[in-house]
Amino acid sequence: MQEVVTVEYQKREITGKSVKQVRASGHVPAVIHDHGKPSQVVQVEQVHMVKTYRAAGKHHPVSLKGDGKNYTAIIKNVTFDPRRNTMTHVVFNAVKADQKVETTVPVRPKFAEGNEQSPAERAGLIVLHNTETVEVEALPKDLPDVLEFDAEELTAVGDQITVAKLVVPQGVTVKTDSTTVLATVFEPSALQAANDAAGGDAELEAPAESAEGEEEAAETASDKDKAE
Repeated sequence: MQEVVTVEYQKREITGKSVKQVRASGHVPAVIHDHGKPSQVVQVEQVHMVKTYRAAGKHHPVSLKGDGKNYTAIIKNVTFDPRRNTMTHVVFNAVKADQKVETTVPVRPKFAEGNEQSPAERAGLIVLHNTETVEVEALPKDLPDVLEFDAEELTAVGDQITVAKLVVPQGVTVKTDSTTVLATVFEPSALQAANDAAGGDAELEAPAESAEGEEEAAETASDKDKAE
């Protein structure tokens, strides 16, 4: 039985660029999309929303309560301001208890009792985790908080664990390709040589979309819903 994560929200009148006032008051602007019905423009207390996201992620249903309405929803998208380390916008998707939903779920290694590393790591090898989440489909009540794989199978250089090796509970369908690699074992010297050849392990990232851009996109979608 999943623990119920509850979020209390308030109806929001402020939209567009003026939404900065909402953030300044200690709240996060948010939108609730509800199966093609007019979207609800709301706000949630910042500290509580951060704790909720840590607990629920994008895979654990949350109970939204406020303005005389209750929803069961999945957190679809969250935008952060990296400079201030604050949450700037949230999109909730309302879900129905009897309808399957698709979302992402984190994956992690499972070790034998008493171990904190795979056999490969205990032997001085390096395990790189290629994939941190997978797409799944399930009823809201069946959505897992995490999917695990047996890390004890990682013993020698070249060993890999794929999505096919995940332990998947009944009622859950993994949508990510079963051949997708989750973890691979490397020889430390070979990995270092590859990094040196590639000029180090620095990664280039595309600029993040601004909070205002996320807000305007969500509000535009909300206005479209209302027009329909």
